[in-house]
Amino acid sequence: MEVRKLSISWQFLIVLVLILQILSALDFDPYRVLGVSRTASQADIKKAYKKLAREWHPDKNKDPGAEDKFIQISKAYEILSNEEKRSNYDQYGDAGENQGYQKQQQQREYRFRHFHENFYFDESFFHFPFNSERRDSIDEKYLLHFSHYVNEVVPDSFKKPYLIKITSDWCFSCIHIEPVWKEVVQELEELGVGIGVVHAGYERRLAHHLGAHSTPSILGIINGKISFFHNAVVRENLRQFVESLLPGNLVEKVTNKNYVRFLSGWQQENKPHVLLFDQTPIVPLLYKLTAFAYKDYLSFGYVYVGLRGTEEMTRQYNINVYTPTLLIFKEHINKPADVIQARGMKKQIIDDFIAQNKYLLAARLTSQKLFHELCPVKRSHRQRKYCVVLLTAETAKLSKPFEAFLSFALANTQDTVRFVHVYSNRQQEFADTLLPDSEAFQGKSAVSILERRNTAGRVVYKTLEDPWTGSESDKFILLGYLDQLRKDPALLSSEAVLPDLTDELAPVFLLRWFYSASDYISDCWDSIFHNNWREMMPLLSLIFSALFILFGTVIVQAFSDSNDERESSPPGKEEAQEKTGKTEPSFTKENSSKIPKKGFVEVTELTDVTYTSNLVRLRPGHMNVVLILSNSTKTSLLQKFALEVYTFTGSSCLHFSFLSLDKHREWLEYLLEFAQDAAPIPNQYDKHFMERDYTGYVLALNGHKKYFCLFKPQKTVEEEEAMGSCSDLDSSLHLGESRGKPSCGLGSRPIKGKLSKLSLWMERLLEGSLQRFYIPSWPELD
Repeated sequence: MEVRKLSISWQFLIVLVLILQILSALDFDPYRVLGVSRTASQADIKKAYKKLAREWHPDKNKDPGAEDKFIQISKAYEILSNEEKRSNYDQYGDAGENQGYQKQQQQREYRFRHFHENFYFDESFFHFPFNSERRDSIDEKYLLHFSHYVNEVVPDSFKKPYLIKITSDWCFSCIHIEPVWKEVVQELEELGVGIGVVHAGYERRLAHHLGAHSTPSILGIINGKISFFHNAVVRENLRQFVESLLPGNLVEKVTNKNYVRFLSGWQQENKPHVLLFDQTPIVPLLYKLTAFAYKDYLSFGYVYVGLRGTEEMTRQYNINVYTPTLLIFKEHINKPADVIQARGMKKQIIDDFIAQNKYLLAARLTSQKLFHELCPVKRSHRQRKYCVVLLTAETAKLSKPFEAFLSFALANTQDTVRFVHVYSNRQQEFADTLLPDSEAFQGKSAVSILERRNTAGRVVYKTLEDPWTGSESDKFILLGYLDQLRKDPALLSSEAVLPDLTDELAPVFLLRWFYSASDYISDCWDSIFHNNWREMMPLLSLIFSALFILFGTVIVQAFSDSNDERESSPPGKEEAQEKTGKTEPSFTKENSSKIPKKGFVEVTELTDVTYTSNLVRLRPGHMNVVLILSNSTKTSLLQKFALEVYTFTGSSCLHFSFLSLDKHREWLEYLLEFAQDAAPIPNQYDKHFMERDYTGYVLALNGHKKYFCLFKPQKTVEEEEAMGSCSDLDSSLHLGESRGKPSCGLGSRPIKGKLSKLSLWMERLLEGSLQRFYIPSWPELD
């Protein structure tokens, strides 16, 4: 029993080795690497090798996979350039460089047969066409490379949609959908749909660019936009997918009620109008694809002849309701300019028919691009193109000069002459360049014949001498000029440089912005809900992180605001503060431990009761900032003091107090004796009482280390003026008379100015850069 188990294990191991050998052999196909067929000649193989070697050389191509790709190209050329190796590869799938190859091949076949007899696998299990010639012949015609996709497919997607399949080797699902894919490709390619195949193994960069991370994947490209197919791979679903890529407003349903309005739109849109009469209720896909390809040149309408309400049109235009009929209308809506009828309309027939009728008989020049197409630059003497330009004013209805010009263009259609017209009020600079400086053309129409010489705007032209009225004489003169121009091109004697035409049909800025925004939103929507989630995860992670931070900040701010409102002062006081525009302090005498409210500075009066706790026994590292004031200056100085020190109230080491000069003058003068040069200037003496004025002084007291810092107010200009006026007054009065009159004091403004530089002093206090005055012990406060 154990011997049998060991035999089965060895057989299973041999099968795994053989499968790995097959995988390594099938993974490399020199024909696919070089992009040549199996019947390619040595010259074609050499040409393909040189082209790919130049493209993928590691010194020139900075792609991360360039080196591996270059090695594959060299190996493929080594096999295919040698006839013996190429023959071995074509017969056995390997170059046959090792000796005894055929013998090894026979041993492999024997092992496979032995394995088959023991495990009863069906023979078709190892015959999937992963790299077979039959499969290559289907897809190699449509294989896309990255440069080909960027330079050709994307620009071409603005004219036709593309259906692209992403495939790879050893993809069982890819093999399963091949019959359906082949049938759909043959059908849609005849209708004008672009087809592409991307091999994810060899074109990983392009597959990643398209957003395809699994095989098989099918996607559509239109107007440079990628859309993925998410339904079952059947013919009808793929056809509906291609149809869904096209815009919904390409073809307008036309009946007896709206056909006049539809055909009359040529003047506003400056386009011919196309009508298709058919028996199918749904617009054919071929017609939609044609409308998308020529959407910039023509407007398309569809008439379902089986619908009631179309009899008037079919009768007026003599339509055979049993045969699809295509009509093109230009300036005249009563009679089509061209008609085509065919039971099986092919794409080539429709394209030729549309290409011959892309423009109106006398189209209006609405943009520089249209001017280049209608009036091309002269390339040689045999390819001369003349433009007959009618310069006329814009009118709601067709004017007589324009109708005469249109009839003349209809009767004189030539390959070398193109008739156009310009609204002179919309293209003012263009019209002024061609018109002579004469009052005879003011408010009237004119005709010019011009020939473009280069793309920079240089033209030679001839303007009719008289205004264009559309009379027979005007037509005769114009016809004579055209006949003479065939024989003598020198008739165009005037030269000028025309300015570029403004785009009359371009949407305004707001509409362009709206269209761009809608396209961007639709792209994001498709990317989020339809495209691969692997690419969207970084963006989604960034969005959710930003939202989390935003809402977290709002919630924290809301809670902090609610806490601040609880601690803030009553509404009445806050409103009063907002009106006065000042921050008023709250004054308490003994409650020094009370927490200051928001917007206030708690200032405690230094008295004999609070002296010990606020100074003598102050904790180490703490300082008490004391303001010196008098009863007359108390209110004004405290308000200014609160404003100056409010920004420093966040420090828990600072306490704020005030000292009454009227009560404790002796204590203050004793303290100031220890300060160097602390005496005030002579002008600060009170001449009425011969006492010093210490109001506005600020002391920073460190109770633990027994030192203090001193702030002395600076003298302001207002204070000097006030003191000067007082001295003049005192010199003219006797001492007895001055006692009876009111003393000359300082206003509230000069008093508040004493503390104007206190905030700078506080910053230096916190920095520790102020001078310190030490004392042996704190005196008692009586």
